[in-house]
Amino acid sequence: LLVGIILVAINPYKQLPIYGDAIIHAYSGQNMGDMDPHIFAVAEEAYKQMARNNRNQSIIVSGESGAGKTVSARYTMRYFATVSKSSSNAHVEDKVLASNPITEAVGNAKTTRNDNSSRFGKYTEISFDQSYQIIGANMRTYLLEKSRVVFQSENERNYHIFYQLCASAMQPEFKHLKLGTSQENNTLFL
Repeated sequence: LLVGIILVAINPYKQLPIYGDAIIHAYSGQNMGDMDPHIFAVAEEAYKQMARNNRNQSIIVSGESGAGKTVSARYTMRYFATVSKSSSNAHVEDKVLASNPITEAVGNAKTTRNDNSSRFGKYTEISFDQSYQIIGANMRTYLLEKSRVVFQSENERNYHIFYQLCASAMQPEFKHLKLGTSQENNTLFL
């Protein structure tokens, strides 16, 4: 097992001017260590290694709830889309993350630490052609807490989709499901 670069980043909980196109272009083509540590430096190194060695690369984004994993992944995808000059796929991160509201409704829940805590893992695979331009992406999700469907700890909630379905119970397209309020349906599971 070969482990490459490790970057420790901290979520500032506000927008910073360090992720724009000018910064992407500043990191593009640079060698690791020539510039300050940055998610774009990690992305550039992976992109160069892929092109130089014609081998798949992996970037693992890990952290606690609210650490900024989704945002870091988005910046990485935007970096690849920009440096690969993928014209039709220039907003690949938007296309990949367009499924996020659905994924979050099914896989996020209120916990004691975070009202919108992700209870699943994501694996995003970005495909490049022979010119190293993005030609597509595939996202897989892995539900981590199946037990949450039938049991929630005190001050925690089921997955958001449960409450969204219950709130829509009176809509004509959901009548056949015979849903009630979230309180009524939650007691059925206990």
